[in-house]
Amino acid sequence: MGSIEYFFKPRSVAVIGASQAEGKIGNIVLKNIIFGSKDNAQMGVQNGFKGNIFPINPQAEEVCGLKAYGSILDVPTDVDMAVICIPAKAVKRSIEECGTKGVLSVVIITAGFSEGGEDSKNLENEILDIASQYSIRIIGPNCLGVISTYSALNASFGDAMPNKGPISFVSQSGALCTSVINYSFEEHLGFSNFVSIGNKSDVDDADLLDYFSGDESTKCIMFYIESLKDARKFFDTSRRVVRDKPVVAFKSGYTEEGAKATSSHTGSIAGSDVAYVAAFKQSGVFRAKTLSQLFDSSRALAYQPVPHGENIAILTNAGGPGVLASDTAYSLGMALAELSEDTVEKLNQVCPPTWSHRNPVDIIGDATAERYEESLKILMSAREIDGVILLLSPTARAEPMDIAIRTVDVQKESGKPVTASFVGMVSQESENYLDSNGIPEIEYPERAVFAMYALIHRMRFLKKEGLM
Repeated sequence: MGSIEYFFKPRSVAVIGASQAEGKIGNIVLKNIIFGSKDNAQMGVQNGFKGNIFPINPQAEEVCGLKAYGSILDVPTDVDMAVICIPAKAVKRSIEECGTKGVLSVVIITAGFSEGGEDSKNLENEILDIASQYSIRIIGPNCLGVISTYSALNASFGDAMPNKGPISFVSQSGALCTSVINYSFEEHLGFSNFVSIGNKSDVDDADLLDYFSGDESTKCIMFYIESLKDARKFFDTSRRVVRDKPVVAFKSGYTEEGAKATSSHTGSIAGSDVAYVAAFKQSGVFRAKTLSQLFDSSRALAYQPVPHGENIAILTNAGGPGVLASDTAYSLGMALAELSEDTVEKLNQVCPPTWSHRNPVDIIGDATAERYEESLKILMSAREIDGVILLLSPTARAEPMDIAIRTVDVQKESGKPVTASFVGMVSQESENYLDSNGIPEIEYPERAVFAMYALIHRMRFLKKEGLM
């Protein structure tokens, strides 16, 4: 099979079904490619793809200010990638024309194929037969499209371009892609690539996993999976890739009713969840069981260093959140560090006598930013501690932004991982600062613990494989 590189690094893109009509998929996709996002299009800011863009529309001479062509065969230069936004019954002919033109990468956004009835499945198979004759690679059909932030390419019908960053996301649900993009702005997450994979008629999860393993802009690979077309291929690829890059997967459809919903959504069979549990464990893929776990673990793995050991400290200014974090840590099989005499003595010098004198390290409700910084420095420099979960509850003495700035500085200097929860402080400047500087700041203590657990899981795998 041919390379899939042109899906992410094309020199030219054609939109088959480009439209002047507002609200049409062919109009949205073309504008996203030209402008980068819906907002840019409304403002007339061309911040999108910098290569050649060819609208294909036999009824128009011009679409969105660009010269239109009646067929992709009429385009005077080479075309690396085509995005198809026309009715299903016309796709077969377009694939034939793409093959004749020499297009090697095609995204079929159109629905109405294997997720439908038997005739629709047969049509999808006929399209694949034609594509294979010309060595065309296909993403879709029935998908949202593809986004590559480092190529400024938004070849999708979503409404926004995510910020650049180290995570590549592959989703069997297009709607989930748009939700994740909106979530990423709030959480200051950055992505290198987004792929709505749809029916996976050709390019599948394993193909994308293999490609992103060699992508320098990708540090963590994140999957939303409803089913795997070729589970053995995916997990065999995973075993190789996870040695170099962390892979996080959320597998839905693990109940009987969820599996039925998966089948009606994409026309795929979900498969036994027991088998998936074993395969994830054997391959080293980190499995998230909720969407929040998917996001929290991926953020930690993409932005924070892997700890060298399992001993974690919890730093807090309130007992309750510390207890919640401890319960979560123990339930996940994490080890809370036993504080050495030296560490206790150093903390005695910066904390009031009523501090907890144990882990969780409760530095009391009147803790200031300075006390947080001094305590964090002591914990991060302690030999018996491999990482810190920092919790902050709002008090009149706490200065969240000051604490956030000092936390980032201490983490960068120490090189040990930190995850944080400024409990109840949503959409605050301090939250944004921590997230923007790579420290996952999460609303609830339990989620901050889980983010650290993902790093522990990664460390265990690397040590088991003799890689650290």
